[in-house]
Amino acid sequence: MKLAIPSESDSCLSSTRSGHFGHTPYFTIVEYDKDMNIVGAEAVKNVDHDVAGCGGVIEYVQTLGVDGILTVGMGMPPLMRFTESGVTVYSETSTPGVGDVAQLFAQGKVDVMSPDAACRH
Repeated sequence: MKLAIPSESDSCLSSTRSGHFGHTPYFTIVEYDKDMNIVGAEAVKNVDHDVAGCGGVIEYVQTLGVDGILTVGMGMPPLMRFTESGVTVYSETSTPGVGDVAQLFAQGKVDVMSPDAACRH
């Protein structure tokens, strides 16, 4: 399984999480084996939201081959587009570190994001 986590830097699992997926500078792509052990992590630079728009960011993430995205916040249109394309959106709002939240995800302690939790802006 591959999971994208919006990140403030290219420090992979040592990075701080970004508060909103669309304007994140990087995505840390975390790969898990069948037993949910982390087997790899890679930082990829995000597209420029001001140039590509929210739709461009969504399309970019979809090209990364991820099964899910773990975010702090996301609006309803991106949540629906990811869900409809088969990318599961997970939400966890209190853990600042990418590595720490990646471990919580591996332990099954992160929930699928509900539409009620989507940002309204």
